[in-house]
Amino acid sequence: MPNIAFSDARVKALPPRGSGYDIRDAELRGFGVRVLPSGTKRFFVHAQHRGERIWRIVGDANTMTVGEARARAAAVLAAIRSRTDSTTVPEDTRFEAVAESVFQRHAQVWKPGTLEVNRIYLRRQILPAFRGRRIADITRRDVRRWFASLRATPAAANRSMPILSVILKEAELMGCRTEGSNPCRGIHRYRRKGRERFLTDEEIGRLAARLVAYETRRPLEVAAIRLLMLTGCRKGEVVTLRWSDYREGRLFLRDSKTGPRTVWLSPAARDVLERIPRTSGWVFPLREANNPRSRTWLHPFWRRVRAEADLCDLRIHDLRHTYASFALRRGESVLAIGRLLGHAQPQTTLKYTHLADAMVHEAAETVATVLEG
Repeated sequence: MPNIAFSDARVKALPPRGSGYDIRDAELRGFGVRVLPSGTKRFFVHAQHRGERIWRIVGDANTMTVGEARARAAAVLAAIRSRTDSTTVPEDTRFEAVAESVFQRHAQVWKPGTLEVNRIYLRRQILPAFRGRRIADITRRDVRRWFASLRATPAAANRSMPILSVILKEAELMGCRTEGSNPCRGIHRYRRKGRERFLTDEEIGRLAARLVAYETRRPLEVAAIRLLMLTGCRKGEVVTLRWSDYREGRLFLRDSKTGPRTVWLSPAARDVLERIPRTSGWVFPLREANNPRSRTWLHPFWRRVRAEADLCDLRIHDLRHTYASFALRRGESVLAIGRLLGHAQPQTTLKYTHLADAMVHEAAETVATVLEG
């Protein structure tokens, strides 16, 4: 890391590069400026005290002179040496302030549903552990301790870890942490047993019978469940479906989880759609809180139907797993199933290969029984 005697002109002339870089002041040891790829420059203090590496943002080089920054940096260094630095935390370096800035930036990248879910995990799992902390002070030990505290809820822990990692990585780009210091790297997620649930032929019959019972009273809800069963689509892809997405016997999804994709419909699936009255631009114009894109309107009906069919452990997403399992039983390849389900990566589809093992075992048992007879 080069050292130069800072002046306002020299700092202003520092050019941005493809990645951020630091320049140290030759006059005050531990004082420097970070130049980000965006052209933003931030004065910082980087020092060691009693074996601990300490990083502090001093201020924005675009709004602060070198003289002001050097004086403030000297005060920060003196406070660190006297151990009084920990009594105050600059507001713009607190974890929650940086996290909110990161979420605002990612609002243009994450899908609305992803943003909403990530905010829930931020509020429930992450902020209680890190609120009020300097983001530069969060260590690998802190992250490990936090992750261990969530072992009772491994699903929430595994979903929260990448969110925390994104925040800490973005903090580096913002100049709030040293480059390459993300303490989340290399921490392994909790292993979880597969949650895939597949309907048997008999269970499908019970569910279908309950749908028939509600066909006249709740036609749109029944149609939505049937469409999920007949297409393997995700719930969000169905409940937000527009009539303009349905043409030429196919669904042209403009924004699925893995991006735009085409869903080829069977005659039975097309029949379900053709029976729905076109009273709105939405295929399912049911509302909650006057929001036609609400993703929760199907849940109460689903809970009632599955309870009456004695399938209380069945999730809506398991209809998608069942669709895949039937395709595999009919001899479809993993590649074809991946295309049917809209998987972006083949590895996602490979989780269904254990079904093939079960089918081989079942076939072996059947053959053995016949031969023994």
